Amino acid sequence: MENRIISPGPYRATKLWNELIKLFRAGMPLKKHCVRLKKYNNCFTASEAVDWLHELLRNNSNFGPDVTRQQTLQLLRKFLKNRVIEDIKGRWGAENVDDNSQLYRFPATSPLKVVPSHPPFYQKNTTGMSNMKKSEFCPLHKEARIPQVNTEELDKEVPVVTSDEQLTHTRPVTQSDIEEAWREVVLNHLQKLLGLASLDDVLDFSQIISQNIVYNVCNISKHGVVVLQDKSEDLPHWVLSAMKCLANWPRHNDLNQPTYPGFERDVFKTVADYFINLPEPLLTFEYYELFVNILGLLQPHLEQVAIEALQICCLLLPPPNRRKLQLLMRMISRISQNVDLPRLHDAMGTRMLVVNSFSHCILRCKKEVDLDELLGMRLVSFILDHHQEILQVPSYLQNAVEDHIKHLQKVKIQYPCTDVNPSVPMYTFCQQISNKEFEEQKVTVSQCAIAELLENIVEDKKLSVKDKRKKLKQFQKEYPEIYQNRFPTSECEMKLFQDRPKIKQPLLIIMKKPLKQQKKQNLRS
Repeated sequence: MENRIISPGPYRATKLWNELIKLFRAGMPLKKHCVRLKKYNNCFTASEAVDWLHELLRNNSNFGPDVTRQQTLQLLRKFLKNRVIEDIKGRWGAENVDDNSQLYRFPATSPLKVVPSHPPFYQKNTTGMSNMKKSEFCPLHKEARIPQVNTEELDKEVPVVTSDEQLTHTRPVTQSDIEEAWREVVLNHLQKLLGLASLDDVLDFSQIISQNIVYNVCNISKHGVVVLQDKSEDLPHWVLSAMKCLANWPRHNDLNQPTYPGFERDVFKTVADYFINLPEPLLTFEYYELFVNILGLLQPHLEQVAIEALQICCLLLPPPNRRKLQLLMRMISRISQNVDLPRLHDAMGTRMLVVNSFSHCILRCKKEVDLDELLGMRLVSFILDHHQEILQVPSYLQNAVEDHIKHLQKVKIQYPCTDVNPSVPMYTFCQQISNKEFEEQKVTVSQCAIAELLENIVEDKKLSVKDKRKKLKQFQKEYPEIYQNRFPTSECEMKLFQDRPKIKQPLLIIMKKPLKQQKKQNLRS
């Protein structure tokens, strides 16, 4: 079977669902079965379907070897609910599937889901936020592409230079500058890692809070874990105690209670129940599409790229969520490697148990999605293997932001002469205006310049009447509204040419008559 990688892009979960249905319908062996002396052609048992699907999912790069048989059975139940399959009597929807010899078949048509033509975030609510476009990025320092300076940057005044003397002025960097620098740098680098022309397809920019990024970078303990200012947002004390008990088992039992057979299972269930009952997953509903797209990078040759992408995405999380994720991954990493910890499940290993127990509380969609369990398990399994790298602040981002801040601080200002006082820097600040004001000013300035051109034609005394009429006719054709404002009526236009001084015919006659008389007098004399 062809193992096709579904690359990052909008609606990746829907595309994975359709791809899985195609593989299942094309590859599932169909046989002849006999039930109560009645033969059925082109069908399969539930157990046969689970066997085949389980092998497919484990060997498929989009899902991985950690898929369990129980998860495969849940997927088969969703296939029946969506009529990807039906029972031998044509029933589907409310029917259930068990791992047994019940017969099923494929319906005549396969209900593939329709992939919308527009991305999920094609319309943005950009109130108070800058809607980032690809054009807002420009290559600058090293590998990271640093965004162009916005309207808060100094507008350098460059007069006629009569001296080579220059002065470098360092302006103070505000908290807003730092937050915006982190926001632009991390999103720019994330777009590069995902290989997308725009992040509009997978990310709603109105959900990104730059203060969260800076907080997650600056407020950390010596172990790199986020430290919260508001303790009410932290994990409850009893949950932290239970997590420490499991992480350090059998040492440092903070519960100060005597243990009993099965005690460690009860403690684990206490921790699991708390996280499972959280109203929102730790990676938040808003970033579901983003993290599902990073799953497309979980290939052997792209492992480091996936780690860097997850580093960035986890910086976008609210600080309480990032702290809970850090503490949870540290705990499950320790207990999955602790050989002294008794088995927490009779039929499942510790690693498989923690991945299955916590995947739902780490990644899930707000609306039920058919592949949520498999996608969440795939992501949590990868984070578990690389959590120390993923949940730290990458140094290359820090360097890129520092370079950008230094670029903002240094502004070279040139002075027109040597006697200018260097203590008084010669610069001005740009005044920030709205997009509406900019568009209005752009139109107004252009119209004023065109109106001035018309006045130059009208006032040009060197133009002949013929040339002036020709130019005005051409202007009227190109800019009828501006011409109409200058000459609202035809009389105004006619007056322009009537005002020119002309020699009237009677005056010519008067002038000619004295000349004739003068000639006669000359003849007589």
